[in-house]
Amino acid sequence: MIILESDFNNIIDQLQQHKLWVDTVGEQGKKLGLDEIDLRNIDLRNYSLDQAYFTECIFNSMNLQNSDFHNSVLCSSKFISANLEGANFYKADLSYTNFSKSYMQSTKLAKADCYEAIFRDTDLTNANLVACLFYDTNFQNAILKNADISVASFKNVVLHGADLSGLRGVEEAIISSINIGTLDTPVILREEEARRWIQTEAGK
Repeated sequence: MIILESDFNNIIDQLQQHKLWVDTVGEQGKKLGLDEIDLRNIDLRNYSLDQAYFTECIFNSMNLQNSDFHNSVLCSSKFISANLEGANFYKADLSYTNFSKSYMQSTKLAKADCYEAIFRDTDLTNANLVACLFYDTNFQNAILKNADISVASFKNVVLHGADLSGLRGVEEAIISSINIGTLDTPVILREEEARRWIQTEAGK
């Protein structure tokens, strides 16, 4: 939903109240909860974005470099073509979130829930993916060069066309199954076969 002029000040007030809530560890202000809001006309870089609820919100093409979303709920939100270099999504709920074509180099996603998240054509070079939950996650044509997947869980993860060169932590990852084909024409590899395929790609 696009922010109407009459609602703009209300959104800003909610962001300010959330910053106060974060700064005072919950003693003042109010925790942020936004649903189905298009945030593209708001400069979010001056606000606290961690520990908040942003469900089905739109962040497409925004500059959110080094933004902190740790412990936030971002279910079904859209970050298509956003600049998220160095952003922090530690322990965030990213279920059904769409990061297609985003720039996410050195982004921290450790312990994030990425159930059915979409990272198509996304640059995740040097990303921290330690202990992430990747179930039905789509990395088609993504760049995962030198990313760390230690203790991350993979189940039904699409890796068709992904660049895995230098991928780290493959031995420690929990790999149930991957799809090296497309969604329309799946080619499923399981457990050790899947791990060997990833190791081969990582060594390229």
